[in-house]
Order: sequence, then structure tokens, then C-alpha cells
Amino acid sequence: MTAQNELRLLPWAGPEGKPCYLDTDDREGYMSRLADHIEAVQLGMAAELLGQTVEVLDDETEDPEKLKLVAAQLAGALRDVLRVATSRGHRLVTPE
Repeated sequence: MTAQNELRLLPWAGPEGKPCYLDTDDREGYMSRLADHIEAVQLGMAAELLGQTVEVLDDETEDPEKLKLVAAQLAGALRDVLRVATSRGHRLVTPE
């Protein structure tokens, strides 16, 4: 098993929005690969959403409801991207 500071922050939240962690030494195990895949999907969706957001913001005729929806989607994507960045940052190898 891994040390407490080596738990992997998973790219999804548990009940009540609490973070989920993976305790394993196997970076090629099923759960590690699943987490890697979900991270890739989240990052891809965030990139796609950014492109759509630019289009909405460039259209001066967009109604406030659509802008509000885009803002909510961006907040969710930012939450996901920050979780991925935090998880990956914790897994960086630090030179001794």
C-alpha cells in the first residue's frame, strides 16, 4: 500500500462532493487506468467548452440565460481541471 501522502486524488467526487482517493502501487491497474481515462475525457470536454464559450461571448445577441448556462458549465469544467491538475501535481516525481 502507499503512504498517506501518496494517495491518488481521483477525478470524481464521492458522496456529498467529498474527494475520492485511490490507494495503490499499481499505476497500470484497472482503477488507475479508469482514472487516467476520465481525466483525459474531462480535459477534452473542457477544451471543447472553451471553444464554444468563445463563440457565445463573441455573439453580442446572446441572451443572459445562455451566458448564465455557459458560466455554470465553465465553473464545472474548471473544478474538474483543477482536480486533475492537483492529482497530477501530487504524482510528480521530486528529485531527492
